Amino acid sequence: MSLTFDPKDFDSIIVVGDRLLIKPKNPDERTKTGLLLPPGVQEKQKAHSGYVVKVGPGYPLPMLNETDEPWKKSQNQPKYFPLQAQVGDLAVYLRDSAIEVEFNNEKYVIVPYSSILLLFRDEGLLE
Repeated sequence: MSLTFDPKDFDSIIVVGDRLLIKPKNPDERTKTGLLLPPGVQEKQKAHSGYVVKVGPGYPLPMLNETDEPWKKSQNQPKYFPLQAQVGDLAVYLRDSAIEVEFNNEKYVIVPYSSILLLFRDEGLLE
């Protein structure tokens, strides 16, 4: 399933909860020995990789009621347990649970955090 959106700018996209927006890395078109792989073989692989573009706030934590002091203002701001992934990480994820979306003619996938198998973080890569 693929959804197409045309946002005015990329900053208007908000990733919700424990999800990641990932720009898929181009799959290998050849095997190590040099044989060409057809697109159907590449799509059937269970694990894919891509670069993390946006990260959701994390897992929501339950709200605690502070009724010990009634004059205090109640803070209804939700609190989240943050995710380990950061923007720029290379993520290996399960393809079955990813949802394809298209923004400005580029393909991205929305992946729940539970489907992330591995993260590669290279601090010197973006410098």
